[in-house]
Amino acid sequence: MSWFSSLGRASAVLALCATASLSVAKPTVVEDVLGRKVKIDAPAKRVLLGFYIEDYFAVGGDKSFDRLAGMSRGWFVKSRPATWAMYVASKPQLARVPDVGNVQDQTFSIEKALATRPDLVILADWQYKALGPELARLESAGIPVVVIDYNAQTLERHLASTRVLGEVTGETARAQRIAADYRQVVTTLTQRIAKAKRPQPRVYIELGDKGPAEYSYTYGKNMWGAMVQLAGGNNVAAPFVESWGAIHPEQLMASKPEVILIAGYENVTSPTAMQIGQAIPAGNVQQRLKGFTQRAGWAGLPAVKSGRVHAVYHGATRSIMDAALLQYLGKTLYPDLFKDLDPAATYLGFYQRYLPIRPQGTFMLSVNGSDKR
Repeated sequence: MSWFSSLGRASAVLALCATASLSVAKPTVVEDVLGRKVKIDAPAKRVLLGFYIEDYFAVGGDKSFDRLAGMSRGWFVKSRPATWAMYVASKPQLARVPDVGNVQDQTFSIEKALATRPDLVILADWQYKALGPELARLESAGIPVVVIDYNAQTLERHLASTRVLGEVTGETARAQRIAADYRQVVTTLTQRIAKAKRPQPRVYIELGDKGPAEYSYTYGKNMWGAMVQLAGGNNVAAPFVESWGAIHPEQLMASKPEVILIAGYENVTSPTAMQIGQAIPAGNVQQRLKGFTQRAGWAGLPAVKSGRVHAVYHGATRSIMDAALLQYLGKTLYPDLFKDLDPAATYLGFYQRYLPIRPQGTFMLSVNGSDKR
């Protein structure tokens, strides 16, 4: 055997050892969004994921799909079946990931969670609070629980949650890039709006899952309500709705919103509900949106009279990906300030940079179709 051959083999062995050492999980202390200091082995090799599926995938990259030991997938699959099907087609191993049930409909099973043998559980803040004492069973089994929160829709928690995901997946640099891009979107919006010193437009937003015949959820100080505030709007529901709930129609009429947004998903049960998202044609979205403008008394609302009624994709909220929706809100509230922004390109571009699927459909649209792509 030549000296070069021996050296080559030795180098290969050293390289393999170095690679193996880099992939070995190391003890790490992570501070989650609640300020809890949690000891984990990072990167986590078997993750049980409660919520924020796309954020976990985006930050964790390709390895995150193989490290998913279990998940609560009911909400995602039910509301966004076409998107889930795209993920499974791209990453077939997802079809084999055990479903442990959902906190929101009280089907979450600690027994199923333990059976997945996770070395880390990632929960949304609201899930952590709802499960309460039940989590002691996970902790007594030596399984750490880390809490993140995109539901608050605040810059602080979005950035903190993204950093936590970076730490637990071992993708801190990737997480930092995603967080920095999000911060830039928010900074651009807030700085331009502050400089312009305009009166805040009055905004009403509703989840259009019940169709025009019945008022559904609007949002107070979190989720869409917090997003409206961040984009420089005056959320007319904030004085009457703490988190989410229906507003009385008479109260809405008295508030005279200047901009109305109706949110929706792909999968809806009502034939008149707001349907928008993956594989949903713009014409279908526009038709359903017009149905909301025909509600009793709405013809006289400033937003309807001026054509400032918009459909937005609810599936992109509660996520670092809502940067695109923030841009869309800013552009609908202050059209002349944000002519340079392309929210749809921002949304689809995130998938191109960080995720394995390429959505096509309608994710934001005005009632007159003027922003149709």
